[in-house]
Amino acid sequence: MAIAIKDLKDERALLLERLREIEVDQRRVEAEMKLVRQREIRTKRELEALTTLLEIAEPAAEESKD
Repeated sequence: MAIAIKDLKDERALLLERLREIEVDQRRVEAEMKLVRQREIRTKRELEALTTLLEIAEPAAEESKD
C-alpha cells in the first residue's frame, strides 16, 4: 500500500503549524524567563545593599552601647 503524496503534504503542513505554535510558546517562555532573571538580579542587589547597610550599622550600634 503506497502512501499518498497528498497525505504526506497534509501531515507536513500540520507539523509545520505545530512547529510555529511551539516557537511562539518558546518565545513567550523565554520572555518570562528574562523577567524572572531580572527580578532575581534586582532582589540579589537589594539583599547585597541591605547586608552592606547592616555591616555599616552594626559597629555604630555597638559603639553606642558602650
